[in-house]
Amino acid sequence: MRYLLVLAFSSLLPLALSTPLGPRAWAQQVSLKGEKQLLKTREKQERNDLKLQHKYRKQSLKRQDVPRAVRIQMKHQMKREERELRERQKNERQDLRDRQRVLQESQKRF
Repeated sequence: MRYLLVLAFSSLLPLALSTPLGPRAWAQQVSLKGEKQLLKTREKQERNDLKLQHKYRKQSLKRQDVPRAVRIQMKHQMKREERELRERQKNERQDLRDRQRVLQESQKRF
């Protein structure tokens, strides 16, 4: 029985390695899927952290006697931070899509 299993495995191994979706390409696809999921969870955590940070800033401004100009400046700073976060996350997602596209094109060539 063990001999039959070894024979089947050894006959299928060269076939699997010669296919365009060999183990290296398959592993890269799996890692890209995991990376995409990791990116999504990290983005969500960053958004929640920024939202919480802004909430605490607003609370601290309410407790203090701060001039109106400073409040407006802080509000604009928070909006800038939100825009920068969105832009950075958008760029990271685009980079991931570009890498996936390059991987798919390289698989089609082989």
